Amino acid sequence: MLSSPAWRRGLLAGAALSAALAVSACGGSDSSSDSGMNHGGMTPAATASAAAPATFNDADVMFASMMIPHHQQAVEMAALADGRAAGTEVKDLAGKIKAAQQPEIDTMSRWLTAWGHPMPATTASGMPGMSGMEHGSMPGIMSQADMDKLTAAKGAAFDKQFLTMMISHHEGAITMAQQEVAQGSDPDAKALAQNIITAQQAEITTMKGLLGKL
Repeated sequence: MLSSPAWRRGLLAGAALSAALAVSACGGSDSSSDSGMNHGGMTPAATASAAAPATFNDADVMFASMMIPHHQQAVEMAALADGRAAGTEVKDLAGKIKAAQQPEIDTMSRWLTAWGHPMPATTASGMPGMSGMEHGSMPGIMSQADMDKLTAAKGAAFDKQFLTMMISHHEGAITMAQQEVAQGSDPDAKALAQNIITAQQAEITTMKGLLGKL
């Protein structure tokens, strides 16, 4: 099992409390909980709705809360390729990253809403719900200085900077997704995490190949 890095420890207590409150709010009284054990008089939809809160845990909430801003930065980086990238392959890769990660952001946002967990508030650091220290220790996240450097780059210099940064960014996402696979509870969240691992490992291989051509 992976160790608990600073970004993860920093949000664990908050995520645990929010998840617990959500489950408590949906669970009702003890008698309601007991009656929920007998699904004989419940419709399939009602049964699924009643069972939904119990399918997620702290790790699921943390995964979605942290992966959303992580993906948002990747989409922002990919958007910079238009008008800056020299290589067609880099532009195409950036387009694929945007096309893949924006729907995942939307999906995870819906999960947080369904779980009764508020969307992270944006702080002065520019990243939802994180202090500057937590932002700096979030796996693979780029600093504002990194983003400024990428924004200022053009042509082959942009391609090299983009590929180098995105490889690191993807590696961070894989680390976070591995935590979810190991510790999460929600089947859909765990499945998405595994998809992120598989897809981004393949993209890392592609990017390293492109970087080797520069």
